[in-house]
Amino acid sequence: MNKKFLADFWRLFKGYWSSDEKWKARGLLGAVIVLNFAAVYILVLLNQWYNTFYTALQDYNYEAFWPLIGRFTLLAVGHIAIAVYAIYLRQMVEIKWRTWMTTRYLEHWMDKQTYYKLQILDYDTDNPDQRISEDINQFVSLTLQLALGFLKQTATLGAFVMILWNLSGIIRVPFGGYEFIIYGYMVWLSLIYAIMGTYLTHRVGRELIHLNYDQQRYEADFRFNMVRVRENGESIAFYRGEEPEKTGFSERFAKVIKNYWSLMRREKALTWFTAGYGQLAIIFPLLFAAPRYFAKEMALGGLMQTTSAFGRVQDALSFFVDAYTSVAQWLAVVKRLVGFTEHMQLVENVQSDLQFKKNGQVIAIEDLTVDLPNGQALLKNCSFVLKQGDKLLITGASGCGKSTLMRTIAGIWPFGKGNITIPLGTSRLFLPQRPYLPLGNLRTVLFYPEKNIAVSDHEIQNVLQLCQLGQLINRLDVVEDWSRILSLGEQQRIAFARVLLIRPDWTFLDEASSALDEATEKIMYQLLAENLPQMVMISIGHRDTLKQHHQTKLHLTGDGAFILGNI
Repeated sequence: MNKKFLADFWRLFKGYWSSDEKWKARGLLGAVIVLNFAAVYILVLLNQWYNTFYTALQDYNYEAFWPLIGRFTLLAVGHIAIAVYAIYLRQMVEIKWRTWMTTRYLEHWMDKQTYYKLQILDYDTDNPDQRISEDINQFVSLTLQLALGFLKQTATLGAFVMILWNLSGIIRVPFGGYEFIIYGYMVWLSLIYAIMGTYLTHRVGRELIHLNYDQQRYEADFRFNMVRVRENGESIAFYRGEEPEKTGFSERFAKVIKNYWSLMRREKALTWFTAGYGQLAIIFPLLFAAPRYFAKEMALGGLMQTTSAFGRVQDALSFFVDAYTSVAQWLAVVKRLVGFTEHMQLVENVQSDLQFKKNGQVIAIEDLTVDLPNGQALLKNCSFVLKQGDKLLITGASGCGKSTLMRTIAGIWPFGKGNITIPLGTSRLFLPQRPYLPLGNLRTVLFYPEKNIAVSDHEIQNVLQLCQLGQLINRLDVVEDWSRILSLGEQQRIAFARVLLIRPDWTFLDEASSALDEATEKIMYQLLAENLPQMVMISIGHRDTLKQHHQTKLHLTGDGAFILGNI
């Protein structure tokens, strides 16, 4: 662990504990800490009980037996109750902390199209969904478990080290002609034993850190590949692409299994050591306390109390030995979350030379240059103006930058320079070649991305009829995976219905009618012209039939040049 890692961890950690929820969070955490200290106190009382109880057994003191059993019962019940509520309140803190972090990460990821820019900027952020869903959960859970575990073991060490020191007495070690007297020798033995165990555990298990990191990544890649097949099942079926997909599954799963075997081997070696370490810790104090017992310097109760105290001290000093696997997982989780956070911050800090203004009554493009991320220009020094009711058709060969120009005007493509003026207070809607249909009922699909629009069911049904979707008029509240049920042509007509219902001020259509026959395409564009005559429409397409629905044509030549003119 270096300074950078600690600084990165602190940035992840401090947010929730200094947020608006900080006092409630700190109060809950304080209650958990108090309960953990109370559990340590009961362990101290139980340690004292060991001495009294086993001394009573040694003295055949039957009268003391049952009262001691009763005392043990009370202490055990108290310890159980404290343990239950310590876990319960800790889990409550976990839920609240995870909720806060997940909400912030989702906002960060979705804000300013960060989720999209991470892709176009090609930052190495694999499976951001896993970062938000699984890594935050593990970060919160492991941080609390390790921090509270460390705190409890520190308190245990403080409580029992003095008990063990007093119980240990002294031991005389002859060396040559001298005799060394060691005070509290059991404490020094436990310290040496724990230091050696911690060092050897790290030597054996340190490979687990990057193995855990890789395992999460390979598992997520394998799962994502299966999701891709489910989402594109029809296309794969048409291509008869089962064999290539199975090959892809096999290759990704092979990485999962190969890394898991490495994890197994490393964990096996670590388990051999930690299990042996734990078993030896049982007999170790008996071996070194036995001479004093057989010398009758302590009673059986003292021996059992010493053994118990040594075990508690040993557990406390061996915290990192026992928790090493969890520490390795925690380090990997912190590394993944820090990487994801840094990539989102890099995206936010990307500077663009594009200047957006919101004023006036027209869409004005001035000296616009559109580039690829590598700096190659797709379009140079383009200028045009669109006023209410204007219809612009963008044409050109595939790959010449038509869709990228549209993204630039929409404000989601940062590479380029120039001035883009957008009328203040206007709304816009984008219709891609394959429309996005969210999960939910059909009403939600039709109004996406809007939530509440004052449109009656009669109006919705009328729009569906106009868009040749009459078979859906009685299914507005049916929840389905509509992108799977509807054909691409039906999905494109859903997108046109969406425009008619939301009624935006300007609309982008990126080959939005490519799956429609020419007659249906004509009907859809006529519906927009008749119902939304003042809407600005910018279309991308290859068909000559689109010309009749537009007044102006912008043709991209593919070398940065363009031809702008009336149709």
